[in-house]
Amino acid sequence: MFERSVTTEVTVMVMTCTHCSNAVSEALTALPGVAEVSVDLEPVADSLVTITGSAPLAPAAIDAAVTEAGYSLR
Repeated sequence: MFERSVTTEVTVMVMTCTHCSNAVSEALTALPGVAEVSVDLEPVADSLVTITGSAPLAPAAIDAAVTEAGYSLR
């Protein structure tokens, strides 16, 4: 049986290093249903984060995870 995946893209403000992107990735990966998180790190700028999972994520859950990691969504 083919398993469908859902991709969500968000913009995270001002992550400056790999440690920053790892913190956000770990926080988002902890959300239920998330299979993969990819960060296109743009130091000293906004970075695109792609979240892939088995179901759509609530925007509030994404915002809470990113905030818990110490960052903000654009």
